[in-house]
Amino acid sequence: MPERKILIITNRVPYPLSDGGNLAMNSMIQGYHNAGWKVYLLSMNTTRHPLSQSKLASLFTNIYAFGWVDINNDIKPLNVLKNYLFSDWPEHAERFYKKEFEDKIISVTTSFKPDVVQIESVFLATYLPVIKENSDALTVLRLHNIEYQIWQSLAKKCKTLKKIYLTKLYRRIRDFERAAWRDFELLLPITEKDAQAVLRLEEVNDMVIAPFSIETDKIAPGKNEKWVGYHLGAMDWLPNQEGIRWFLDHAWKKIRKAEPGFEFYFSGRNMPDNFKKLNISGVHCLGEVPSAEEFIADKKILIVPLWSSGGIRVKILEAMAAGKVVITTRPGIKGIEAKAGEHYLQVTTPDDFARAVKWCLENKAMAMKMGERARQLMEEKYEQKKVMAHIINEMESLLGQIEKS
Repeated sequence: MPERKILIITNRVPYPLSDGGNLAMNSMIQGYHNAGWKVYLLSMNTTRHPLSQSKLASLFTNIYAFGWVDINNDIKPLNVLKNYLFSDWPEHAERFYKKEFEDKIISVTTSFKPDVVQIESVFLATYLPVIKENSDALTVLRLHNIEYQIWQSLAKKCKTLKKIYLTKLYRRIRDFERAAWRDFELLLPITEKDAQAVLRLEEVNDMVIAPFSIETDKIAPGKNEKWVGYHLGAMDWLPNQEGIRWFLDHAWKKIRKAEPGFEFYFSGRNMPDNFKKLNISGVHCLGEVPSAEEFIADKKILIVPLWSSGGIRVKILEAMAAGKVVITTRPGIKGIEAKAGEHYLQVTTPDDFARAVKWCLENKAMAMKMGERARQLMEEKYEQKKVMAHIINEMESLLGQIEKS
């Protein structure tokens, strides 16, 4: 089998490894590297998620190459208005289309000559024409979410002008996504449900389900864990903000009434100021923490109150691999092959959250067994070597067809 080369293109640098998106991208990068592929990572270093040049130079030193382009992707009201009035692209795609990044893609594809080009965001599909013009590589799109579903869900909950804007936005994203699904030669949806959502709308060239994968042997069970709740996630992602607000407004009083001593800690990148200023008994907002691993190590119960979601919740998988107890909603567990009551506790109402916390604290031995079963599930279904072998086998088949033609 020839040594393979892959160019992975991302709309932000997958660092720090403290939110699901970055972890999912890093898992794929390292998965190809561990499989013996030459991996060239090309990222946007954006103004919304900026990293210093010195920090960038220290990242991804184990792979073949890592390059980046500094990109201004700030959300500007005038540009949003112009997009709304005059463009067919969703604002997200327009904000990430930059000539300097396109030029870098041309340079890398010409010099590196990848066998595979993998895009890690549908909003970078705008670069597909130039990739095909300058390379014969197999083109792959990773689907972290079905994006339009997230924005459709948000639109349904809004009123007046915001509802009008979000409705038009989700429809544009839907049309943009559908075109991208048709154009790429291979799709890598992260869940079976996402794969089925694609197939209900479009006939696609090829598809392999590629869940977030974990090197389970590198995730150690927590030490000296306290029976407290925690949440960790990017707080510039609207579903996370929405979920935490709902949890604190509706569920927290019920929980504290049932278990007055229970504590809840939450952290995440780009934490809104209104969360930092909260003064709620038993609730601790820590903003962005230096080490996600240290933050979660001594906490036993992951609480994920998600109502608008897509893709797969990486933090839930990591928590299960560490033997944590997970309390989450149906949308929160979406895409994970876990059974309620066996691998996690599923909740819907504020009273459900209170009952779930109370059960954990009153039945610690049973809760720990649930965490152990969850860890076993991760080893069976989400181990990185198994997941990557499945993906690479399909890619090799497609590459063989390309090479024969």
